[in-house]
Amino acid sequence: MNRLEARGLGCSRGSARLFRDITFEAGAGEWVALRGPNGSGKTTLLRCVAGLAHADAGETLWNGASIAREREAFHAALLYAGHLPGIKDDLSAQENLHASLALRGVAPAPAALAAAIDQVGLAARQRIPARKLSAGQRRRIGLARLALDPAPLWLLDEPLTALDDQGQALFERMLAAHLAGGGLAVISTHHALDPAPAREVRLGA
Repeated sequence: MNRLEARGLGCSRGSARLFRDITFEAGAGEWVALRGPNGSGKTTLLRCVAGLAHADAGETLWNGASIAREREAFHAALLYAGHLPGIKDDLSAQENLHASLALRGVAPAPAALAAAIDQVGLAARQRIPARKLSAGQRRRIGLARLALDPAPLWLLDEPLTALDDQGQALFERMLAAHLAGGGLAVISTHHALDPAPAREVRLGA
């Protein structure tokens, strides 16, 4: 059973301390919500957990081992999505998915790719350059990526940005399915989501 642990994480930006002594854990079927006002350090904390930013103190463990020592195994299990959608404007939804998944060594079958694109409501627009899509439609490309990548650990930074009510409901269904399948997640969000988090980490209090 997969398990993520953050132990005593702390980080500063210049002379300003963003957070200190942040400790939490998540097991299979659980997700952790990171909450706090803008500028409180949620994105930095998420990047520290992912090993993409240096923490001044503390460590992240994956299945009991420090990610600093087991980086390859951790990154193989990790799907990280930042605040920006990470979409290339000149590529279509279909091409963006192929490119982003290839970086993770994932090659979905054509039927699975088509099903994911249809699931997020982009079947009629899958070959249109991303620059011609709305912000919400571009965000839905990221939702299709969640459906196609088998990574057990999701680290997501404000995944509901630009999504309408239908998009939020779709994300909630995808999150529920991910957790039901033994996945786990840490999500920075201002929204109340269903399923509810196993625990919350509040910054800037």
